[in-house]
Amino acid sequence: MNKSSFFIAGQHAVIEALRNPRRKVLRVFLTEDAKKNIHRKNPKQNVLNDVKIYFKSKKELDKYTNKEQLMHGGYVAEIEHLDQPDLKEFIKEKNKCTLVCLDEVSDPRNIGSLIRSAASFKIDGLIIKQRHFPNDSKLMYKSASGCMEHLNIFEVSNINSTLKNLKEKNFWVYGFDSKGENDFTDIKWEGKNILLFGSEGFGMRQHTGKYADFFVKIDINKDVESLNISNSAAIVFHHLSYLKKKS
Repeated sequence: MNKSSFFIAGQHAVIEALRNPRRKVLRVFLTEDAKKNIHRKNPKQNVLNDVKIYFKSKKELDKYTNKEQLMHGGYVAEIEHLDQPDLKEFIKEKNKCTLVCLDEVSDPRNIGSLIRSAASFKIDGLIIKQRHFPNDSKLMYKSASGCMEHLNIFEVSNINSTLKNLKEKNFWVYGFDSKGENDFTDIKWEGKNILLFGSEGFGMRQHTGKYADFFVKIDINKDVESLNISNSAAIVFHHLSYLKKKS
C-alpha cells in the first residue's frame, strides 16, 4: 500500500482525519481560530496530541489550495493513506451486505459527494477501479466532508473480474440505468447486493453491464434527462436505509 503523504484541506476533512485512530496525520497547519474551534468540537479528547502543529495565516494557507480553488477554512493537514481493507475478508460470512461499485467514474467532486452519502446512510463499502480513484485529491476529501474516514473503500485492478467473483459469492448486481425496466423502489433489497453506477457522460461500459443481473432506474420527471450521479446515489442510499429501519 502506498504510504506516501499528501495534503487535505477543510474543517471536516481535517478534523475527522485527526479523530480517526487509524489515520496517520503527520502535520497540521492551522489558523489560531481553527485551533480554538478544534478544541471546542473535541472537549473530551485532545486530537492534536502527538501531532506537529504549525500556525499560519489564512493567506499562508491559501497556497495549499489555490490550484484547486478550494476554501480551506483555516485547516490544512498532511496525512498518509489508510491501510486498504481486503474485500474477500470483508464479505466473508456476511449474509447481508450492500456495496456500491463505480464504473468509469473519476471526477473527484462526484466521488467525494457519493462517499459522503454512502457513509451517511451506512452503505457497507465502495468498490472502484484503482486507476480511476483520485486517492490523494484535496477536492475529493473536501467533497466527502470527513466521510473518507467512515467508509470502507476497496480499490480493485479490474471491475469486471471483481463483479464476477462477487456474483459467485451470491451477490446480486443491480445496474442503474435510465432505461432500466423496473423502478429501484420495486426491489425488495434483501441479502447481498451490488449497486453498479456508470459515468455520467457514457454510463457503464457495455462489457461491465453484462455482469448486471438486473437494470433498474430512478423514476424522475420525464422532462429531465438525468440526475447527477452523486444525487442519484444519495436517493438510492436513503431508500435502502429506510427499508433497513423498517425491517
